[in-house]
Amino acid sequence: MLDLRRLMVICEFARRGSIAATAESLGYSPSAVSQQLAALEREAGTALLDRTARSAELTDAGRRLVAHAERILTMVEEAESDLSAQAGTPAGRVVLTAFPTAAVAFAPVLARSLRRHTELTIRLGQSRSGRGMREVQSGEVDIALVDDWYGRAHDSESLRVFPLLHDPLVLVVPRRHRLADPEVPIDLRELRDEPWMATPDGEPSRLAVDRLFADVGGARPTPWEFEGLGTILSLVAKGIGIAAVPALALAAGVRGIAVRQFPGSAGGRDVLAVARRSSVHRPSVSVTLRAIHVAARYLAADLEPVRLAHR
Repeated sequence: MLDLRRLMVICEFARRGSIAATAESLGYSPSAVSQQLAALEREAGTALLDRTARSAELTDAGRRLVAHAERILTMVEEAESDLSAQAGTPAGRVVLTAFPTAAVAFAPVLARSLRRHTELTIRLGQSRSGRGMREVQSGEVDIALVDDWYGRAHDSESLRVFPLLHDPLVLVVPRRHRLADPEVPIDLRELRDEPWMATPDGEPSRLAVDRLFADVGGARPTPWEFEGLGTILSLVAKGIGIAAVPALALAAGVRGIAVRQFPGSAGGRDVLAVARRSSVHRPSVSVTLRAIHVAARYLAADLEPVRLAHR
C-alpha cells in the first residue's frame, strides 16, 4: 500500500526539483525527505529516483507515479470536501496568500467577516507576484489573491479563478505638488521630466509605467528604484518625487500625498482569487471565498472612480 504522505513528498519533489528544496518547502530535513522517498521506492517495488552524489531526478517510473499521485491526492481532497460539506459548519484552518498590497487591503474586512465563525482559523501570508497560483496548485495554500496585469489567468483543470476587482494605475504626488490641484491638467509629456520613484526593472508595476509613457516617447531613465510600493508612497509623501502605482496600494493609508487619475486609459491590473477545484465546496474554503468577494466589493467601491484625495 502506497503511503499518502509519501506521495505528497514525491509530488513536491517533482515541483521543486531537488531534495534540499523539497525539504525547505515541507519543513523537513533533507535526510528525512530522502528517507521518505526511499520508503516509497520500497512500497512501489521500483526505483523512483536516479541519484548521484550531487543531485537526484525522477526516473520514468517516478514520473508515472507522480501523475497517479496527483490524481489520488486530488480525489482525497474532494472526498474530504464532500464529507465536510455535509457537516455544513466552517471549521479548521484555511491558509491564504496574497501579494503585499492585497494582503494589507483585504485583511481588515476578512477579519471582521470571518470572526463570527468561531471554529474557523485563518492564516494570511504574503507572496511575491507570480507565486500564488503555484502555491495553490502545490497545496501549500488553500486560496491565493493574485494580480494579473496581462489577462492571462484563467480556470484550469485543477484550479478555479474568481475575478474580484480592477485595480487602476494612478498618479501620486506630494500634497504640495502643483499637480495636487485637480484643476491642473496632467500632460504625460511634461511628466517625463519629473523625478520618478519606481519599482525595479522587470516588476509588473514598473512595466505598466513604461507602457504608460510609450506613446509619448518613453519615460526618462528612473533615478530612484525601490522594492515595495509602500516604500515608494512614503518617499512621495516626503516630497522626494512622484510615482504611478496601483490604486489598491493606497489602502495602507499613507498621508501627505495627492492622488490623480491619468488621462484616458492608464491600464492597471485585475485582482483575482484562486483555489483548487477539489476544495472550493469545503465549508471553510467556501465561506472564506465569500468573505473575499465581500471585501472586494467594498474595495472596488473605493477604487472606482479614484478621486483626488489628500492623505
